[in-house]
Amino acid sequence: MLFLIDSSIYIFRAWQTLPAETRNRFDEPDNAVQGFAETLCHIIETHRPEAMVCAFDECYRQGARNKIYPQYKAGRPPAPEDLAPQFARCKKVAGILGLTTLGSDKVEADDIIGHFAIRAQQENWPVTIVSGDKDLAQFVSEKDLYWDLGRRSISDYNEVHKRFKVRPEQIADWLALSGDKSDNIPGVPGVGPTTSARLLNKWGDIDTLLANLGEVAMMKFRGAPRVSRLLYENKEAIALARSLTGLIDDDRLPSDLSVCTRKNPDSQTMIEELHAMGFEHSLATRIAKRTSAS
Repeated sequence: MLFLIDSSIYIFRAWQTLPAETRNRFDEPDNAVQGFAETLCHIIETHRPEAMVCAFDECYRQGARNKIYPQYKAGRPPAPEDLAPQFARCKKVAGILGLTTLGSDKVEADDIIGHFAIRAQQENWPVTIVSGDKDLAQFVSEKDLYWDLGRRSISDYNEVHKRFKVRPEQIADWLALSGDKSDNIPGVPGVGPTTSARLLNKWGDIDTLLANLGEVAMMKFRGAPRVSRLLYENKEAIALARSLTGLIDDDRLPSDLSVCTRKNPDSQTMIEELHAMGFEHSLATRIAKRTSAS
């Protein structure tokens, strides 16, 4: 099983959950680092994955989506001052634990995860996507799992379908129609998630839907003629949104899945490297003990 970790979500959650007073031995803010280390320890300890990738957001609103649509994620404030320096240390911790860490100046962590999920599916290698972001559910195939660690139990393809009311492979179309406020993707005004799901359950995908707008007007739900008109009037907006909600690949990312294999550093090396980057010796020792192969 290949585990693909949406790192930023768990770094933010750790920062929000652990006390702001948490410091490392250099007296630096360390709540996100220690909380993220705990998340990785839990995954490794519980599942002992043979392969694991931690994907990081590093395009900082200068990536491909912002070139397509400058307002993409425009409403999100920058990382707080005490959190921003912790991202690099979180990435370093993951590397010390033997995990592959990847970022891109072109695409987001979502795309890195999608890149490897698709390649794993091509090689019949099951994947567990670890994220709380609904966007990433689009990469779940019938052999894969989706895990919103800390908030929901592990879900399979059918459970993801049940939760979102559309099949995983329809999620990018669903978001393009209904919009995604967290990413500042507007969608079609007046067409929300429930109506979008109803339309996709009937027509399968956006292209087929837009080719059948006359029949959409005849569907048996309240306001169907109005929805048909809104879809027609917003065809260009739908196309723009769809270019944002799906995978954007970075062809510089590795294509060989062997890079995802977890290294197994020895405990003493982990302890020394964690201690050098600021962990108290006792905490470094516990982390090494929990994640060591021995």
